[in-house]
Amino acid sequence: MVNHFTLSMFNRILIFLFLLQSFAFAQDIPQKPNPPRFVNDLVGGLLSQGEINQLEQKLKAYYDSTSTQVAIVIVKSVQPYDISEYAIKLGRDWGIGQKDKNNGVVFLWAPGDRKIFIATGYGAEGGLTDAYSKRIIETVVKPNFKQLRYYQGLDEATNSIFKYLSGEFDAEPIEEDDWGLVIFFIIFFIIIGLIFFGSKGGGNRGGGFVPYTTYTGWGSSSGGWSSDGGSSGGGGFDFGGGSFGGGGAGGDY
Repeated sequence: MVNHFTLSMFNRILIFLFLLQSFAFAQDIPQKPNPPRFVNDLVGGLLSQGEINQLEQKLKAYYDSTSTQVAIVIVKSVQPYDISEYAIKLGRDWGIGQKDKNNGVVFLWAPGDRKIFIATGYGAEGGLTDAYSKRIIETVVKPNFKQLRYYQGLDEATNSIFKYLSGEFDAEPIEEDDWGLVIFFIIFFIIIGLIFFGSKGGGNRGGGFVPYTTYTGWGSSSGGWSSDGGSSGGGGFDFGGGSFGGGGAGGDY
């Protein structure tokens, strides 16, 4: 039998390794720009200054009219981390979106990895679903990026994001790739119902039920890595302290 001291030491080692990974991860997330900008090219050379300015003006105008903050962030690489966790962590650290609405969107592009990810704050998930984010990447971003039309890809992708968030696109038929997700949720809610009614009939047999989540990051919207927005910049706006719950989709090109 394994003694209690051995188990205790093992648990401490796991906690230490977890904290060490979290600390290293934090060092790789770039600091929020001061003053804040909607277009953050941390690589350089992929977009001209004129293209950056045009995108910045468009995203700022959208924010002014809707209060939704869509930020484009270009980093050379997210290795050795998963791009989805990196995007969500960045959105939380920078506080993209309004704190009371969590209506931020991060478009993260890592050209060194040839990967893209669209991360949505809690308040943006209803309009810009994971399926819609994936569709934007597959049908808009990838075709342009493969032809080295980076500005066109970003410009058209942000236009699509605006339209989905404002409900301008009609509901689209479920594609074959989406049926697996639909079936999963149907089975998931059936299991939840069985557990709920079973517990109602048989009483509490100890321990609470913890629902499954696809988000594998750390912390929650009320703690951990959430950001309060930081200091105000001179660009006429600031990221408002929004948080992210794991919504979004990604891909490579």
